[in-house]
Amino acid sequence: MIQETIVTSQNNSGIVHIAPMGIHTHGDDIIILPFRPSTTLDNILESKVAVLNYCDDVRIFAGCLTGRKDWPLKAAQTINGQVLQCALAHTELELLHIEDDATRPKLFCKPVHTLNHAPFKGFNRAQYSVLEAAILISRLDWLPLEKIESEIAYLRIGFDKTAGERELEAWAWLMVVIDEFKEKFRS
Repeated sequence: MIQETIVTSQNNSGIVHIAPMGIHTHGDDIIILPFRPSTTLDNILESKVAVLNYCDDVRIFAGCLTGRKDWPLKAAQTINGQVLQCALAHTELELLHIEDDATRPKLFCKPVHTLNHAPFKGFNRAQYSVLEAAILISRLDWLPLEKIESEIAYLRIGFDKTAGERELEAWAWLMVVIDEFKEKFRS
């Protein structure tokens, strides 16, 4: 199963990196599959730890993909890592082993601490739309422009019916990136 989360990692100098990432679960193990090159990959290989942040604020997903990576953090409890302050829950991980790959190594991690911070009250369709649009943004160089435009048009249906302030802000960030990409593509 793949879960869309926010991974926080840091290097041994304490510089934190925040990245949206689809992580895989395999039994009790968590598998993180960052592409090379990747700050997340470098940080986990250096520090041997990471944090999964379970978050319903889609601005974090959209923000990280549009250059907005300055989100409030707090110290993890059992590892040398950082947790998003807005996380509803988080899991602290330790690296167990690596299946190396030239493109996308598999980092097998063991959960060592999980904590709930606030109740999950459910998603609205706009949150789903922002999350899916953020994934499209991460694949702008891989997908045909027509595919991106048709997906965005479909996502906008649910978005327009259910968006709140946070979703509106996140969507606007993503649409600027898509518009800039289309402009470069057409130039």
